[in-house]
Amino acid sequence: MTDLLQLIFSGMATGSIYALAALGFTLLWQASGTVNFAQGEFVMLPAFVMLGFISVGLPLYLAFPATCVIAIVVLGWAFKRGVADPLLKFGMMPVVVATIGLSIAARNGIRAGVAAEAQPFPSLFADRIYHVAGVSLSLANVGTLAIALLLVLATQAFLTRTVTGRAMQAVAQNTESAMVLGINVPRMVLYTFAINAVLACTAALLITPTYLAKFDMGESLGIKAFFAAIIGGFNDSRGALLGGIIVGVCENLASAYISPAYKDAVALVIFMIVILVKPQGLLGRRVERKV
Repeated sequence: MTDLLQLIFSGMATGSIYALAALGFTLLWQASGTVNFAQGEFVMLPAFVMLGFISVGLPLYLAFPATCVIAIVVLGWAFKRGVADPLLKFGMMPVVVATIGLSIAARNGIRAGVAAEAQPFPSLFADRIYHVAGVSLSLANVGTLAIALLLVLATQAFLTRTVTGRAMQAVAQNTESAMVLGINVPRMVLYTFAINAVLACTAALLITPTYLAKFDMGESLGIKAFFAAIIGGFNDSRGALLGGIIVGVCENLASAYISPAYKDAVALVIFMIVILVKPQGLLGRRVERKV
């Protein structure tokens, strides 16, 4: 029983990392109608930027906000202006193809221009272990889970309970109607991309100490985060947390009780089951979106 609880908790901690990346998928979809298949690389790139700041002597607590500023400009404003704005008017498929190409370019660019080997990354949390009812809880796992939960709930509250958040969702539902109502559409979409960039930086801060900074760290993360977003419900930010935790826990259980070889296939299997049973996701709702 103790081993099972240990696997569940460590899986929840891993799943919360998936949830942070999945939150970017759900946020962009809810607020701008965009699907970004370079989301995993949006987590990988800030990790290397933070390492760059740390290598020149900047402490982590200063490297993180500095990276957030750069991410807002590059992964937020530049991505919106250079990729989303020119392509969205032609439909979703050009954006999907462009972001897949962007993810490949980012991985190869980091491998060729920065490092092909995994780089160590300092942890935000002290190396402490707590023992509760026979289960070992690391401060890093507890902190990661708590931060992910806080960010998901804060994002959901922002989108549903603030004027700006509701305006962002109105833009995604019907751009023309939002403009008629006086909503500044370009500004709302820019806010969405900026928030996603900050979330990606936060995910990088939490995931990289465990998985190290690698040029391909975003590949698997992006796929699992996408599945987690679909499983939980693409139009509900809370679904990102639920989907991420389900994937993380099931991966741990499958690895321990079946075979580690099947660990990476768990997210795909759960995704297929949920799509067949409840296509809108576990917490998702059926909506009509203007095409």
